[in-house]
Amino acid sequence: MTDQQWAGIRQRVEALGTSPASNEVFGALGHKWVLEPPLSRAELAELEAQMEVQLPEEFRAFLLRVGAGGAGPAYGVFPVRRVQGRWRWEGDGADLADLSRLAEPFPEQGPDPKLLQELAAQCPEEEAFDEVEEFDDAIEVWDERWDAVMFNPDRTVGAIVISHRGCAMRDWLVISGAHRGTMWTDDRAEEVDLAPLRNADGTPVTFARWYTDWLRHAEHTALG
Repeated sequence: MTDQQWAGIRQRVEALGTSPASNEVFGALGHKWVLEPPLSRAELAELEAQMEVQLPEEFRAFLLRVGAGGAGPAYGVFPVRRVQGRWRWEGDGADLADLSRLAEPFPEQGPDPKLLQELAAQCPEEEAFDEVEEFDDAIEVWDERWDAVMFNPDRTVGAIVISHRGCAMRDWLVISGAHRGTMWTDDRAEEVDLAPLRNADGTPVTFARWYTDWLRHAEHTALG
């Protein structure tokens, strides 16, 4: 999606915010239909220089034409801001992304399925313990092993957390690698692994599709 293709999107979002039914859109009470001001080209250049990577084209155009974050899918698009001279994304879980590794390619695949099966099979069962305290201690140890695999920071290099869907479930935007520009869901808090968002035809969902699909759905919900 080019700069020109984002034309009018900010105005459509702002118009939605004035609709009496706007709060019926999921997440609206979180982002309140507020969009951050767009970045200037100089600010975008500074951001990319700091990150040592060029952001995906659709996302770059969004930052320049629509806004640096705000109203969007779920509880909104995490805003990118300069804080004490350094750029960073802000939001629930934004710090899961390692901004110093955005130029590294996002991994092609997740953990070994056999390893996950073995870990799942080792999950303690309460009836196997005589004391509740013993079960709690065993679960805590297992959780640490599970999280060490599922939340290993090497799994999300080359990507940023872009939105929070509630209950520690989030969406990621891949910045580098073969999946550059695509959206991934993160439901690991519910023991569901990272997964690419896909269109009905099986193709990957890009940032522009993710955002504009939300906008069309929001307009249908609030405007009918």
